[in-house]
Amino acid sequence: MQEKLIKVHPSDNVAVALIDLNAGEEVTFEGSTIKVISNVKAKHKIALSNFNTNDRIIMYGVLVGKSNQPIALGEVLTTENVTHQSEKVYKKTGDIGWSVPEVDKWKDRTFMGYHREDGQVGTENVWLFFPLVFCENRNIEKLKEVFEKELLQQQVSQQQLLLRALVNGEEGDEANLQNANSNRVFDNIEVKFITHAGGCGGIRQDSESLARLLAGYVNNPNVAGATVLSLGCQNLQIQIFKDALEAINPNNKKPVQIFEQQQMGTVDDMLSTIIKESFAGIKEANNIKRQPAPLSKLKVGLECGGSDGFSGISANPTLGYTSDMLVALGGTAILAEFPELCGVEQELVNRCIEEESANKFLQLMQAFEKSVVDAGSGFDMNPSPGNIKDGLITDAMKSAGAAKKGGTSPIVDVLDYGEYIHKAGLNLLCTPGNDVESTTALVGSGANLVLFTTGLGTPTGNPIAPIVKVSSNTELATKMPDIIDVDTGGVIRGEKSIAEMADEMLEYIVAVASGEVKTKAQLLNQNDFIPWKRGVSL
Repeated sequence: MQEKLIKVHPSDNVAVALIDLNAGEEVTFEGSTIKVISNVKAKHKIALSNFNTNDRIIMYGVLVGKSNQPIALGEVLTTENVTHQSEKVYKKTGDIGWSVPEVDKWKDRTFMGYHREDGQVGTENVWLFFPLVFCENRNIEKLKEVFEKELLQQQVSQQQLLLRALVNGEEGDEANLQNANSNRVFDNIEVKFITHAGGCGGIRQDSESLARLLAGYVNNPNVAGATVLSLGCQNLQIQIFKDALEAINPNNKKPVQIFEQQQMGTVDDMLSTIIKESFAGIKEANNIKRQPAPLSKLKVGLECGGSDGFSGISANPTLGYTSDMLVALGGTAILAEFPELCGVEQELVNRCIEEESANKFLQLMQAFEKSVVDAGSGFDMNPSPGNIKDGLITDAMKSAGAAKKGGTSPIVDVLDYGEYIHKAGLNLLCTPGNDVESTTALVGSGANLVLFTTGLGTPTGNPIAPIVKVSSNTELATKMPDIIDVDTGGVIRGEKSIAEMADEMLEYIVAVASGEVKTKAQLLNQNDFIPWKRGVSL
């Protein structure tokens, strides 16, 4: 029989409902009988004691809120009776020991990746087109149309075939879609395209930040080469981009073709030149083949979006254990979304190996929070309507579960937005909690694959890195099988342990990294890219 309640940490004074509970129902929990006062939906929290006004609410062993009115034993926690509250942290107070997971069976495992001259190894082989300024978006879109139609031949979609059949008075045929998309010119290179709304206007710091992000994409091991379009007069000058790339990797050997429209005459002449030179580069990049690489070459971003009340119990801890396994194997994990680390700062600070990293983390968190407050908001506004509906009613509650993605390993470095990963192990990266902005930043900092947990469902993908979508519950995986790659709902039902689920996760990662499996986001051709305009987004 499935349990009805779960307490995540021994010191918690609330429990999570694993199934819907009805008012008046009696539940046996930890040797006591709790009478349910009000209807409690699965994923929501129930009081394990009587709370007075302003009492501390503890979950995951940390402060996640306070009661703003009396809450009875057995009553559901809501946004009406609970407000956000978290502990304040000022300095590193000690070290947290790490129990290294057992990884002997993985030590000799490899994945089939693309080896780059600088020692990085990619899970994909991508030729990337992007503009330095939004004025070139139309030219990027034109190139996308030409290359996808003539080179990749991926233009015909199921929806196009359906409409074509309806126009012709026929029924759609899925086999036609498979045939229409099977004639690729090159089979060992992907061609991807990025557009954005930056590069000019705003403040100069925005353009400099964008330059670092784009340079990170070029340096990412999944990229074989790039075609870059510039107008000429914009804030993000070509030299600024080149300087950003050199700062990340002074010995970059990848082909980077840069074209400036104001120096090239007509659009037709410019596009013709770009197509000729890019085709030559793409043809050469197609000769790069997958070769075995140790798992230590994996750089995995850790992300969550559309979280629910089960995310911090099943999917996120699974990622945390997987992250610890990768770190134990010499690999790299990157935990981002600083607004969703609110309330767990002390643990993270104490896990920092270097005092300098601990101080940098606190400074970045404080500066981020101040910028949000100055804009008239606050971290307490972070939970989305979907989060709240599914049980995440305060930012600290959401954060305590989100932080589980980072496991328990020591933190080797703390990076600001746009900085590139240079140390193996667990890294913290300053990003907003916005799904696409954060995922965009993780890949720009070097992640060659991203694990993305969700309880509600999101189709988010990335132009150059596989995004593995991990559901916190089986209902979501069943309802949206076209976007979910891995289901951790077995943990909620008590059928699998976190360690067993992480073992399955690592197997799936190896398959994706080797090109044996395409993620659902890749199959949907979901290529999201949104730079962060600092201080504007939570």
